[in-house]
Amino acid sequence: MSMAVKLHPLHGLWALTNRELAKWYKAPVILIISLIQPIVWLAFFGKSMNFATMFTSGLNIPGLNIPKQVIDEIASEILKANFGTTDYFSFLAVGMLSFITLFTSLQSGMSIVWDRRLGVLSKLLTTPVPRGNIVMAKVLNSMIRSLVQATIVLIIAILLGMSLNPSLNPLDILGAYAALALMSMGFASLFVTLALRSTSWESQMAIMNLLNMPLMFASNSFYPVKSMPWWLKPIAYVNPLTYVNDINRQLLLGVTGYNLLLDFTYLIAFAAIFSIMGIMLSWRYLSEA
Repeated sequence: MSMAVKLHPLHGLWALTNRELAKWYKAPVILIISLIQPIVWLAFFGKSMNFATMFTSGLNIPGLNIPKQVIDEIASEILKANFGTTDYFSFLAVGMLSFITLFTSLQSGMSIVWDRRLGVLSKLLTTPVPRGNIVMAKVLNSMIRSLVQATIVLIIAILLGMSLNPSLNPLDILGAYAALALMSMGFASLFVTLALRSTSWESQMAIMNLLNMPLMFASNSFYPVKSMPWWLKPIAYVNPLTYVNDINRQLLLGVTGYNLLLDFTYLIAFAAIFSIMGIMLSWRYLSEA
């Protein structure tokens, strides 16, 4: 009489995740292409938007002899009041960390669409791997890729002149990466869930392109929420990117922001809700039929 073998709940999770990662690290050109846009934003937009020079030139009124030191101090106070820091490049660099994380997470649904179209998903469904692990492997792959790419962007930003918090410690860095990981988990779970029944990569690409820029601009990635029009502020306050950027600016730059505990609570809830939704729907929609 044969006895059924009880499998571990995480059975096959890492094998499936490594399969996804292999597509990425065996094709470094994909990594390079994905990094081009945030690096262009940093190198061109971040460096060209020299707000300090704009303010000092604007305060240099002809006929009024104001000492340069006074003008510089006024400009610094204006920048700090608006951005929390006197260096807009550093403000933008933090936004680019969430940008590359978001962009990678939104692409997570494409993988499961191609697996379905190429017949790989059907083969996976004949194995004893738990259905939820098929979804979570896609999500874990997206999280690892996002954090690796965010690290590269952070290093490049530092080389270009990003001003880090003088009292930065390993716990601050860990907190910043935790915030990025939670956001990636939430968005990757959402897009994998949307792709569970899809066979069209075009629809996934359309949704990704539709949400990518609105999510970025309806957050504090490029400018503070307090400077937005009244109708845009409520959208920014429910946007996970706003809380990721706030956490990372407080931890990496040392600027004043929202309550960190509330920021993390929001991101944990966001990641948990969509991860659980993805796992539950995988039980329903992923079948051998």
